[in-house]
Amino acid sequence: MKPDSAAPGNRVFEDVHGLIRAYDRFIPYQLLDLLGRGSVVDIALGDQVEKRVTVMFSDIRDFTTLSESLTPKQNFNFLNSYLSQMEPLITVNNGIIDKYIGDAIMAIYPTSADEALAGAFQMSRQLEHYNEGRKRAGYKPIDIGIGLNTGLCMVGTIGGLSRMEGTVISDAVNLASRIESLTKHYHVRLLISEHTYNALSDVEGHCIRFIDRLAVKGKKQAQTVYEVFDEDAEPQRDLKRKTLPLFEEALVNYHYRDVAAARSLLLRCLEINPDDRPARVYLGKCDAFLENGIFAGTAELDQHPAWGSDFELGVPEIDVQHEELFSLTYQIIAMMEGAAPLASILSQAEFLGEAAGRHFSAEERIMGEALYPFLESQHEQHGRFMEGFSRLMRELKTSTLPPIYLKFRMQVMLVDWLVNHTTREDRHFGLFLKNRDD
Repeated sequence: MKPDSAAPGNRVFEDVHGLIRAYDRFIPYQLLDLLGRGSVVDIALGDQVEKRVTVMFSDIRDFTTLSESLTPKQNFNFLNSYLSQMEPLITVNNGIIDKYIGDAIMAIYPTSADEALAGAFQMSRQLEHYNEGRKRAGYKPIDIGIGLNTGLCMVGTIGGLSRMEGTVISDAVNLASRIESLTKHYHVRLLISEHTYNALSDVEGHCIRFIDRLAVKGKKQAQTVYEVFDEDAEPQRDLKRKTLPLFEEALVNYHYRDVAAARSLLLRCLEINPDDRPARVYLGKCDAFLENGIFAGTAELDQHPAWGSDFELGVPEIDVQHEELFSLTYQIIAMMEGAAPLASILSQAEFLGEAAGRHFSAEERIMGEALYPFLESQHEQHGRFMEGFSRLMRELKTSTLPPIYLKFRMQVMLVDWLVNHTTREDRHFGLFLKNRDD
């Protein structure tokens, strides 16, 4: 005998099940999992968990102009049509949509930076299909920008007694938003931070090039930003690959303020690839500098942060080793600035690599003894650094690129990673110990 679907018990079950499905549309079950909650009714104001995640921001180019040509109803229909195309591509890659901000999407990927990048690629491909449909319907195509950044975040609930929401709070979120805004300036689809770059499992398997240095309030070191152009149309992607050494050498010269050399290299780059829009943006920066002396860069590459109390964690064994790494790093930079023989630079760099390996082992031992919850993340980051350092050593040994470019690679790889990792990731461990002892 079939159950009576109209029976009161069944109706109650269906009503509750339907209510839970409705709640899931506002508070994703993935967020409940992160917070260790089995149901939305278990969530309380202030529930929180700290996670290393990759944050994604995406928005539609010139949406304000577009929306002004639409009625309110058309605006909502357009946004819902677009967002419904993008949402599945985020969730299928284990992303969690944090919020919609008008035409913008903020999402987090708590598992890996690779999944965040895969989601961005799929969004880019889907946009092309979506634009084909818009074209058939007589509408103009749209474009989007995507920014990715990886870091520690607090995931939890904020609000008041009568209204709360799940969200992500961290300076990593702010940096992701800043990076997405740079896509407008350089007219590119996808930019990532150095933190996401260093978190990728296969950097060499992607089409990536240096694009800018970003000064961020509250950060001691400028942040390096990269363009990822895997999903560019094939002719443009191939030309960007072909001109990559020229392009990056030009940008390096610009950021070291050798603007005349940068301009010459950019012109050569544009002769091969006239549609390289970031190259044209930098050419405009060079012309502005030569005409009126305005330098649109961070101007920090010639500054060497000195070891001091700002870098100390309060863990003597780690602090001593950090100071040693700082000293060895700047000795290498000084040798490159003084045009020391390559053999001497390589010898010093190999010594630094050995010291870094010893330091990472000691640091992980101390973290393990303290039962630090982010030990696995630290181990992964240390491994990524050693992989990147190996690539850098290969470049130094085999590259025919000019010394200024190799010096830049050394500074970005060593100084940025060391300063940012020490003041961000390692400091977190120092705070963990302090809070535990208190």
